[in-house]
Amino acid sequence: MSNKKAPDGKKINPFMIIIGALIVWGLVSMFITPDLLKPTTKVSLNEIFTEIEKGEIEKVEVGPDSVKAEKKNGEVLKANKENQVSFYELLEMQGIDPNKISGGIYPESNYDWILVLSNIAFPLLMIGLLWWMFKSAGKSAGGVFSLGKSKAKLFSKEEQGKIGFKDVAASKEIKEELYEIVDFLKEPNKYRKLGARIPKGILLVGPAGVGKTLFARAIAGEANVPFYSVAGSEFIEMIVGVGSARVRDLFKTAKENAPALVFIDEIDAIGRQRGKVAMTSNDEREQTLNQILVEMDGFDQRTDVIIIAATNRPDMLDPALVRPGRFDRHIRIDLPTLEERKDIIKIHMRGKPFDKKVDIEMLAKQTVGFSGADIENMLNEAAILAARRKASSITQKDLVEASTKVKLGPERRLLQTEDERKVVAYHEAGHALVAAKSEDAESVARVSIISRTKTLGHTELNTDENVVNKTKSDLLAMIRTMLGGRASEKLIFNEETVGAVSDIERATDLARKMVTELGMSKLGPIQYINENAGLWDVRAQEKSVGYSEKVAEEIDEEVRRIINTEFKNATKILKENKKTLDELANELLKKETLEQDEFMKIIAKYEQKSSKKKS
Repeated sequence: MSNKKAPDGKKINPFMIIIGALIVWGLVSMFITPDLLKPTTKVSLNEIFTEIEKGEIEKVEVGPDSVKAEKKNGEVLKANKENQVSFYELLEMQGIDPNKISGGIYPESNYDWILVLSNIAFPLLMIGLLWWMFKSAGKSAGGVFSLGKSKAKLFSKEEQGKIGFKDVAASKEIKEELYEIVDFLKEPNKYRKLGARIPKGILLVGPAGVGKTLFARAIAGEANVPFYSVAGSEFIEMIVGVGSARVRDLFKTAKENAPALVFIDEIDAIGRQRGKVAMTSNDEREQTLNQILVEMDGFDQRTDVIIIAATNRPDMLDPALVRPGRFDRHIRIDLPTLEERKDIIKIHMRGKPFDKKVDIEMLAKQTVGFSGADIENMLNEAAILAARRKASSITQKDLVEASTKVKLGPERRLLQTEDERKVVAYHEAGHALVAAKSEDAESVARVSIISRTKTLGHTELNTDENVVNKTKSDLLAMIRTMLGGRASEKLIFNEETVGAVSDIERATDLARKMVTELGMSKLGPIQYINENAGLWDVRAQEKSVGYSEKVAEEIDEEVRRIINTEFKNATKILKENKKTLDELANELLKKETLEQDEFMKIIAKYEQKSSKKKS
């Protein structure tokens, strides 16, 4: 039997047609009984008695308040009767012998149709539910009996060939590590001859968005081997034992298709340290982790299968998972540097119409702290902005606006009064001017009073990535710049606003770190807080305080001294350059945004005037 197609193009299942027909037939046969098909005539009770006297009645069905008499010719007579009087009493009162009814007298067969329907509907509902479960399980995992099958997605050699190292941007050291893995997969015997052990597991460590998954796919693409990708959370199910079964199936499949590459994303979902929390809900996760450890131990040295895992929390992984013989090779992927960002921008610019005047160098400098995913998002936002203008190409202005949108959110045109706009203008001009007049501060890239999701205005600085170690002077200049907005408000309006709350928070936090962690204060090179935390690969943000109450007072006093000193320094700079501050604020009120070249022209203009006066 061929499957016909419905009007929408989907195939009609003949089995479901048969099931539906049987259900309809059952309902029809239940409601339409032979008695219902016979003609019924409404008569009086005396007429029924008369027909019984004549011997024309075959049988009688008696209900509580009705009598139904079937004649020998098939006709059915129906009459009402009193509820409390039996039909036999009525016959006796009429002097009629009940034996004249040849077929006999029966009680009326009343069915509780609601009960009958409920009894039939429940099994039908269960059958339909089971059918839906089988169908859903078949779509998602190849059948209800495949719960223990791995959910890893297979990317064939042909698909992987499309992605290679040309599609990723990384430092020379990281690429050397990646090429070495490719060489392991292509020529394993070269290493075995020298007694070298091919690493079983490689751990990619880095913050979100740096391209850990893309690096793994590029390795498989360069090696031209099957690539199995699975997330750590896909091993965990409510049914105990499913996770370990999926691990066994994944490793078995990879071995059968060796050489192959298995990628487990977010391995910390199943690889967290065991025994930390005594909860039964962790049993399934720990069983899955145990199975991974067993499978990696059981790897034959001649099996050319490499497991790559990715995480941004390596400190949370179980020590047994990262010991030699398992995930013993760690590749740290940090946020891209200036040169790497330029390469990433060029990669994502492929296939998009960009204006010839686009300055990639400048764009890379404006995207400090961006991950690869952020840069891709920025270029996509720039394309959307260009499409809104119905432009034929993406310009530098689109890219600058897109980078600001990714960092600070979209524009919010608030209904501000002129006084409010003036306060914001002086606030941002204060930040920018203090940065420009502080020798150790970073240069100003952009100043704007356009409100965005996270701020009423913003001042962007060019971060110098060539400086590996920040000096004390650099950090003090950063605090001074942060406090420049509040200092400007106080100087011009003799008032303070809530707009400086984030500036004060960041300045205080940096000053406290200088005192308690970096040893940059009068208290000496002593670390008072042991914080096992980096920028992103942190332990549990655990801080152990190791000082007395007297030292705590000294720390608070030193933090206060740093903040107050730099606030005074910022105020001094603004007082000495009051005219420059006024012009910057006025220009911001007119244009709303000053780019680096416009800002520097105003600074240079007043520097020239100042030098002429001195001469």
